[in-house]
Amino acid sequence: MAGQVAGKVAVVTGGASGIGEACSETLAREGASVLITDIDDGLGKDVVGRIAKAGGKAHYLHHDVRDEAGWPGVIAEAEKRFGRLDIMVANAGIGIMAPIAEMTLADWQRQQAINLDGVFLSIRHAIPALKRAGGGSLVLMSSIAGLRGAPGLAAYSATKGGVRLLAKSVALEHAADNIRCNSVHPGIIATPIWGKIPTGAEGNRRNAPIDPRERAAQSVPLPRVGEAQDIANGVLFLCTEAANYMTGQELVIDGGITAGGKPTRPPQ
Repeated sequence: MAGQVAGKVAVVTGGASGIGEACSETLAREGASVLITDIDDGLGKDVVGRIAKAGGKAHYLHHDVRDEAGWPGVIAEAEKRFGRLDIMVANAGIGIMAPIAEMTLADWQRQQAINLDGVFLSIRHAIPALKRAGGGSLVLMSSIAGLRGAPGLAAYSATKGGVRLLAKSVALEHAADNIRCNSVHPGIIATPIWGKIPTGAEGNRRNAPIDPRERAAQSVPLPRVGEAQDIANGVLFLCTEAANYMTGQELVIDGGITAGGKPTRPPQ
């Protein structure tokens, strides 16, 4: 299959839904063989089915990114099934919304373990395989919450800010290996994660639904909410030869939020 990443092999963590799903399908559509990992087996296998139906190559593997013991098997599966590893998209993550004074240590640690420890393990175990392939691309999913503070999301921001600087340091450590590492910073994106965000301290959850479209209408300068495909397009770019001189950088895809907020109409 011809495409912008034809012949490449990618691992996408959290690839069964939302942004990860869009990244998996986009990389496959552009010619990559994709190993999708997640903990939602049903959705993961559905993504593989759609990719195969479209003529692409993909395989699903159940894996919790926090489980270091499982990581060697993930990398080995990619190399055994597809022959190499060129791309790691460290996308798996969760959001827990609570004021910092109310957040429990258990919530803090769970979010850190998935959003930051999981990214660390993705990088650590991918690097030897990327070296064997002669180089490659590490794409770490951060957030605009990793660029600025957000009330109610202090703990989430801590993880995403950590991912941002982790990307820069890894980029410097492995530039000589021809391994590029960049972070992606989505804004308000309409994905299933909004329906999964617990609010309030553990044991005192509030289940009021969060509507990303309403949030976007309040704060996004462009006149629509972001879609998972918008982020996948940016991830694809970072994995292609078009970005082969980019490393240690932040790709912000937020409809203009971090440019200064939603503009008001000038006086007529």
